[in-house]
Amino acid sequence: MLRIVPVYPELLSIYGDRGNVRVLAQRARWRGLPVEVAPLRLGEDLDPAATDVILIGGGQDRDQALVADALIAQVPALRSAIADGVPVLAVCGGFQLLGHSYLDQSGRETPGTGLVDLVTTAGRRRVVGNVVVEVTMNGVKQQLVGFENHAGRTELGAGVAPLGRVVIGGGNIGDGQTEGCRVDRVLGTYVHGPLLPKNPWLADRLLAWGCEHRGLATPLDALDDRLEAAAAQAAIDIARAETQTRR
Repeated sequence: MLRIVPVYPELLSIYGDRGNVRVLAQRARWRGLPVEVAPLRLGEDLDPAATDVILIGGGQDRDQALVADALIAQVPALRSAIADGVPVLAVCGGFQLLGHSYLDQSGRETPGTGLVDLVTTAGRRRVVGNVVVEVTMNGVKQQLVGFENHAGRTELGAGVAPLGRVVIGGGNIGDGQTEGCRVDRVLGTYVHGPLLPKNPWLADRLLAWGCEHRGLATPLDALDDRLEAAAAQAAIDIARAETQTRR
């Protein structure tokens, strides 16, 4: 049984993160894979051996502060799962919580998990708009598309690679250069909206890693992704049109 674990979804689902959970589960079901969605609730402990994909969604600053201590308490279990090959997708606030800390505009610091060497400081201007990112994974270039809406300016440590290169949009620090982070199977990103419906290739990469962890057969059977491709192209067209308008 493939087990998908969204972390604290009652608080970390502000940007349609439930959609990411539904996409992963449905794409598994379409392939006849046994799948279970098992949310990690506040006060519960993560069981690394019973976890195949971990999703950490976004939340308001207040919500991130509420879950920070609970998530930090799960760091040993998270490290164990990651070391065993369990993939992690952390979006927006979840991306920030991967790091050492988040400093908000009032000067209040929220501690992070330290799972990835990065720090985030809130900027004065929000980075908002459709975003297109070029991601190379397994030697194949893909386009990651979605929406970004964040005040955070996330600086990656010297040994941390970005998830991709910004084609359109602001990215980690709003300068249009790099977006997200990747450390082995731990992925962080500011791209949401939700992320996975328009990026089925990334959903399938997470599923393949999860299946590998659970000992289920891979590679995954191909699916008809014409609707998903059309949605992604529409998002790209909108992003390009917005860029032209700003010029």
